[in-house]
Amino acid sequence: MTGQPAAAGSEDQRGAPRAGATPGRPLLPGQPGRPDVFTFGETMVALRGSGPLKLGGTMNVSIAGAESNVAIGLARLGHDVRWAGAVGEDEAGQLVLRTLRAEGVGVSGASTDPGAPTGLLLFEPRLPEVTRVHYYRAGSAGSRIGADVIQRAFSAAPPRVLHLTGITPSLSPTARAAARLVLQLAREVGSLVCLDVNFRARLWTAEAAAEVLREWIPFVDVLIASDDELPLCLPGDGGGGGGGEGSPGGGEGSQGAKGTTGVNEGLRAEGADGGLGADGGLARWASEPEEATTSGGAGACGDAVPLPPQEVAGDPAATVAAQARLLLDQGVGEVVVKLGVEGATIFTHGGSLHQPAKPVRAVDAVGAGDAFVAGYLSALLDGEGPAGRLERAVTTGAFAVASPGDWEGAPTRAELGMLGAPPGTVVR
Repeated sequence: MTGQPAAAGSEDQRGAPRAGATPGRPLLPGQPGRPDVFTFGETMVALRGSGPLKLGGTMNVSIAGAESNVAIGLARLGHDVRWAGAVGEDEAGQLVLRTLRAEGVGVSGASTDPGAPTGLLLFEPRLPEVTRVHYYRAGSAGSRIGADVIQRAFSAAPPRVLHLTGITPSLSPTARAAARLVLQLAREVGSLVCLDVNFRARLWTAEAAAEVLREWIPFVDVLIASDDELPLCLPGDGGGGGGGEGSPGGGEGSQGAKGTTGVNEGLRAEGADGGLGADGGLARWASEPEEATTSGGAGACGDAVPLPPQEVAGDPAATVAAQARLLLDQGVGEVVVKLGVEGATIFTHGGSLHQPAKPVRAVDAVGAGDAFVAGYLSALLDGEGPAGRLERAVTTGAFAVASPGDWEGAPTRAELGMLGAPPGTVVR
């Protein structure tokens, strides 16, 4: 089974994960022709307005999708990444594929669907710290992706890491079946599995999400979630928790009916809490629903603290730690919890490490969560320990917050050190 506890002696005497320690299951070594990361999901054309849509005006055209955002972030850091998904046989689909190719992401496993359009996403900045998002993705090519397409793409070059999000299984029964199959394939070839929960209430209910995610947990090596998403993954009555060795996600049944909205999702208020923080002028990290913004801290990690055996009433930190312990007991190798303005914490069987939020002058909070994941996986692939993984994750996330767009601000490896430069620095 994936995500087994680390071997004895892999933690230091304080209980902190030892530098260089990997998740419970060893990361496969790099091999020629074997990509570092494989991911798949829906990528849409994104139109960004400068104000209320009803007033018209100009819009910036780009692409957006949680999985492709992560893929671009990893590619810019020098990793071999493959993205698979479906786009329409239209100009919008060509834009998606052309952009990913230009960013160095492999798209040989992608497919075009002549019977469905590429999805559309409209961003409407309504207030300095509030953005509304309009989705047009019901019946899109990306939502109709089939398991056979993903099986061919994955099996053609099995990766070291499989990255999934909780968005893809919410799109349709076929997308959910594709994700279920690729989890099985990852186990067979020994790929490490990373799951970013990325819950979207507009796509499915919490009950429906929990039914799928809880049965995926035994397959997961690295779980990334915000603190309010963790309960979706915990064992619970009626939600299942033991999907069995061979069938993550379970059967369709009633889940197929309640798991997707089946309509365009309409409007959504974005909680891009990018206003002034207590630091007197530097914007804070925030959790916002569309491309979940995450946070973390700069500098050295805090001291490791032991995981409590159970919840402590009235103590949010202890509650999160207890939830992480339950997930570790389910077989997850490590749990990375995004805590918004309070930072990010990693939990392993050896203990936990926390980093406070890194203050940054915010420009656009959208996409920061995906940048965080890209940085985390990049450091994991490089053999960094928990402290190094969190450090790179919060760095790449900060770059995203400081730049407009979903993925446009993702740094290259050479740019990682720029964030610590003093204000007014000119790089010549």
